[in-house]
Amino acid sequence: MSHIDASWTAKGFTLIEPLDPIPKVMGVLNRTPDSFSDGGKRMDLAVAVASALEMQAEGADVIDLGGESTRPGSRPVALDEELARVVPVLEALVGKLTAAISIDTSKAVVARRAIELGAVIVNDVTALGGDPEMAQVVSETGAGVVLMHMRGTPATMQDDLHYHDVVSEVYDFLAERIDWAISQGIPRDRIAIDPGVGFAKSHEQSVAILRNTARFAGLGCVVLIGLSRKGVVGSLTGRRVGERQTGSVVASLAAAARGARVLRVHDVGPMRDAVRVWSELIGWEIHE
Repeated sequence: MSHIDASWTAKGFTLIEPLDPIPKVMGVLNRTPDSFSDGGKRMDLAVAVASALEMQAEGADVIDLGGESTRPGSRPVALDEELARVVPVLEALVGKLTAAISIDTSKAVVARRAIELGAVIVNDVTALGGDPEMAQVVSETGAGVVLMHMRGTPATMQDDLHYHDVVSEVYDFLAERIDWAISQGIPRDRIAIDPGVGFAKSHEQSVAILRNTARFAGLGCVVLIGLSRKGVVGSLTGRRVGERQTGSVVASLAAAARGARVLRVHDVGPMRDAVRVWSELIGWEIHE
């Protein structure tokens, strides 16, 4: 199955039309004190809510809310603390968003509560492997799910960067997780995959992943790429985290041209502008 046959549906919403190659933009909304790029900036509830509404106004198709940092070296957050960070934001946004809401969590309790408050996607960096109850939550609620590749935990993932063939090994991992998710009652058209740029990968390995985005699209699920402001962009440009907007947009467009259908970014407005211009002037090549 080719990626052009796949859709990404969740709780009755079709987030990706099967034959539409134009990528969707997912805005990053971290309510964390320690995220690598924007840690601490949205701990105030009013600021977090305003940020979500601003992302929607700038053209975000999806807003990805997270209450636990997954940057390299980060430590787990207690369940009660994660709920306290994300639930008030979701409650405040009820009835105010037309953009889809994604909950960035690996905890089933957080995912279920977020879905009750309107989230339609679970973005799980453990690919449903971190919490034995998560697959059931996704299956029962009809949510979409993002399965991401990572080794170990965020605290340990950069300790082992040895691969014989990083592209093939990440591909095989994602293929196995797709099959497992389907076996748990989650249809393929509700699954997206994220090869995990910067997660348990060196600069060179992340570049190899991005160059081979079309191969991951061949798994028959929507491909999500999240590289906004990451170290790979810093290595390529020599820019500090807050100066990586241009490099992030260009790299995301390159991934989209190779089959990525969702672009997870911090800077929604510039990414949306880039997608509009590219779509009008160049068009999108659909990869088989």
